[in-house]
Amino acid sequence: MKIAAVQMDVKILEKDHNLRRVLEHLEKAARTGAKIVVFPECALTGYCFTSREEAWPLAETVPGPSTEKIAAAVKRLGLTAVVGMLEREGERIYNAAAVISPEGVAGTYRKIHLPYLGIDRFAALGDAPFPVFETPQGKIGVSICFDCSFPESGRVLKLKGAQLLAIPTNWPVGSDSWQHTPKVRATENHMVVVAADRVGEERGFHFSGHSQIVDFTGKVHGEAGETEETILYADLDLAAANHNRVVRVPDEWEFDRIAARRPEMYAAIGRK
Repeated sequence: MKIAAVQMDVKILEKDHNLRRVLEHLEKAARTGAKIVVFPECALTGYCFTSREEAWPLAETVPGPSTEKIAAAVKRLGLTAVVGMLEREGERIYNAAAVISPEGVAGTYRKIHLPYLGIDRFAALGDAPFPVFETPQGKIGVSICFDCSFPESGRVLKLKGAQLLAIPTNWPVGSDSWQHTPKVRATENHMVVVAADRVGEERGFHFSGHSQIVDFTGKVHGEAGETEETILYADLDLAAANHNRVVRVPDEWEFDRIAARRPEMYAAIGRK
């Protein structure tokens, strides 16, 4: 199955412009045969907001105007998209990613771990513990940017059956996350990882790019540079991520990072 990571610039406060770009990238990815397309964090809105009040008009309910337009496109194109956005519920704003398949909006993941940066200073903490989205293309879990600093995020999704971890992110220059996080999360959880970072500059922050597609062995099938807008592609078998046993030398060197777990030894992880 062909999988795509969209590395794009985003214009803060210009949601209509950003939505048009998302739809254009979906069309382009579909022409190459992509069946799963992952976009950056806050791809519809921008990230470096100075207040909750500034961000509020750009946040939407889900379903809402933007997700309905994306849903119509992915239904016509026959693919699944993961798109970073700001979700509104009641009086709360969430840094979220919508997962939209040809069957409709599967749901949203709301960022659980929030750094003191950009919109995350004003967003509500995610309130759903790591959902796995069933799509026609496979089982997708999502971590947004800083979530990947917590290995528990990827492990919980793996244990819930996720085959692909989508990482919509806005890693700024100065962060070293792009250098190691996608590969480590892929390898330790035996799952495909698709990290879609943004590029460009926003209110003094420069973003680092280096979007990646990594298979469950840690092999990088595509990595972008720091500045260019581009779409990465890779042909990967998501179902193969279910087979956790690695055989290097039959009967001599074999291991299974999931079966070898010892949860009874991990009690400290669950304590505050």
